[in-house]
Amino acid sequence: MKDDFYDILGIAKGASAAEIKKAYRKKAIEYHPDKNPGDAQAEERFKKAAEAYEILSDPDKKARYDQYGHQAFEGGGFGGGGGMNMDDIFSQFGDIFGGGFGGGFGGGFGGGQRRAKGSNLRIRVSLSLEEIAQGVEKKVKVKRKKQAQGTTYKTCGTCNGQGQVTKIQNTILGRMQTAATCGSCRGAGQTIDQRPPNADADGMVPHEETVSIKIPAGVVDGMQLKVSGKGNDAPGNGVSGDLIVAIQEQDHPFLQREGDNLHFDLYVGISDAVLGTSKEIDTVSGKVRIKIEAGAQSGKILRLRNKGIPSINGYGSGDLLVHLNVWTPKTLSKEQREFFEKMKDDAHFEPKPEKEDKSFFEKVKDMFS
Repeated sequence: MKDDFYDILGIAKGASAAEIKKAYRKKAIEYHPDKNPGDAQAEERFKKAAEAYEILSDPDKKARYDQYGHQAFEGGGFGGGGGMNMDDIFSQFGDIFGGGFGGGFGGGFGGGQRRAKGSNLRIRVSLSLEEIAQGVEKKVKVKRKKQAQGTTYKTCGTCNGQGQVTKIQNTILGRMQTAATCGSCRGAGQTIDQRPPNADADGMVPHEETVSIKIPAGVVDGMQLKVSGKGNDAPGNGVSGDLIVAIQEQDHPFLQREGDNLHFDLYVGISDAVLGTSKEIDTVSGKVRIKIEAGAQSGKILRLRNKGIPSINGYGSGDLLVHLNVWTPKTLSKEQREFFEKMKDDAHFEPKPEKEDKSFFEKVKDMFS
């Protein structure tokens, strides 16, 4: 089981953005590889802190993590920060340490050239309720930019391959060194040397690729998942961007979703309600047969446990709530009308609500208590 992101940074769940940033800065300095050479445990903690910060510093990702935990970003090739490498981590430092952390740990936080990262791609995947309930693997065609064969690069003359240019300024606090992305190579550390005629200015060509996406059970409409490395390539042999997958939930013909629970309206005739019966209904996991007791009342709710949607956090499954509706016929034959006219004054046909026959609002209240 993965460590809790808040525990990794040593902060409370209600921590502010400033507190999250401060906590990460402290951990990054404490466990930085340049400060702990050869210490595998420190490097692992360094990576975990970076992964935690990537999620908790983003309001949308933080909200999904708070609601669904690690599984909001996992499943198959997905990962909130699980796909991060050291280049990804060092790319965070421009925000955390004011564009760079010069004057320490190898002359720049990372001690070497920064590799550029390609742009992300975004797609939308539409899923049926059955696919969401079971989990599914989707194959989609993605148009990416890939480095053209025959493209070569040379070291950027402006930043000497560092991807950054540094400046030293005199301030009231003394001399301070800051770093900014090189404008000539856009952080790649390299510029185009040669490229084929069909390539663009960055040495890229369009490429269509089929990507297999494993989507875990229990995703919700609007959730975004990430397939690492399936975005556009980066110039200068940098790190490829990611493919961001937005989930779209299709409407179901007879089931309504509410969180992990499902609702189904079942209509029965008066005869079935009076005499009792059994009905076969469809669920997201197959057909089930339910028993309706004699004298069933309209508005009764039958709960089928664990027949709803699996929790994306792995906390079991929701329930299927079957709402019973007694159907009253609008037209009657002469014999049927005569029968009901005879029953109008019969004691068995007079409404006699019992304590267990709660109102609709009481039943709804009980469902969520």
